[in-house]
Amino acid sequence: MKAHGGLIRVEDLKAYQAVLRQPVRVNYRGHELLSMPPASSGGFLLAQILGMLSGFEISRMGFGSSATYHVMVESMKRAYADRAAFFGDPAFVKVPLAGLLAPGYVERRRKEIDPDRATPSQQIHEGQPPVEGSETTHFSVVDEAGNAVSNTYTLRDGYGSAITVEGAGFLLNNVMDEFAAKAGAPNAFGFPAGEANTIAPGKRPISSQTPVIASKDGKLAFVAGSPGGTTIPNTVLQVVLNLIDHGMNVQEAVDAPRIHHQWLPDEVQYERFALSDDVAKSLRAKGQKLASNTRVIGQVHAIAIDPGTGVRLGASDARSADGKAAGH
Repeated sequence: MKAHGGLIRVEDLKAYQAVLRQPVRVNYRGHELLSMPPASSGGFLLAQILGMLSGFEISRMGFGSSATYHVMVESMKRAYADRAAFFGDPAFVKVPLAGLLAPGYVERRRKEIDPDRATPSQQIHEGQPPVEGSETTHFSVVDEAGNAVSNTYTLRDGYGSAITVEGAGFLLNNVMDEFAAKAGAPNAFGFPAGEANTIAPGKRPISSQTPVIASKDGKLAFVAGSPGGTTIPNTVLQVVLNLIDHGMNVQEAVDAPRIHHQWLPDEVQYERFALSDDVAKSLRAKGQKLASNTRVIGQVHAIAIDPGTGVRLGASDARSADGKAAGH
């Protein structure tokens, strides 16, 4: 840090302490999912979007249908709008997490969704939740006793800040970009943040990490997570829907094509083969704006437990050149 004119001192590093917080919990169609709490927004985004989608018959609508994609996108828009308005380091701002996930509030957000028409992002603002009394890598592990770990950690962009600590062999991150340089300014992923996530000394930036551990009937069901910046919550969301609503096996759930909407910019990003011509036409007819270019969305690594045999089924995303599933 001294060699490059940095501001961090030894005293700053000595003063840093990890903070343990309770995970976000959400029940979705008989499954209990645990995910990351603030300062990550990922667990909230996953929980609120699933809460809105629980009011729709996703399995009947079908995988990859325009009806399914439409309500997914409309739910994504509203959740990301709430993230932009309310999320910051909980040591500095009061994140109204309980209010944002309260069933009544989620229901109100769901009722805003018109199943036949898109709401332009510019018309979607944060809701009014009840006031409370406020380059990434992922790995999933399950051991022989059934203990599970879902771990997402990040350097932010590829190679982080591109500075290696001499003699130590590790890279410094560039996670400062997770902060808003000023309220409303977009980050590297084009996502704007509000005043709650502006820079301050000792403050943790908001992330999108969404590691998840799911159980059913008190037994471990699956473990998953992904890199991908602001696309992470929606990536994990779609794997959860594929497993629970669409009845896919874990490899099918991980490899299936994905879409993404983060409120702003107001466009649906999608992977190759995610949208057939008739689905794309139908979404446009509903008023959804589709991005002109395709991209890879996330790289999930997951483990599912066969409920009959207890066998661990590992899935490495085909999008990942260096990921793999392995047993010991």
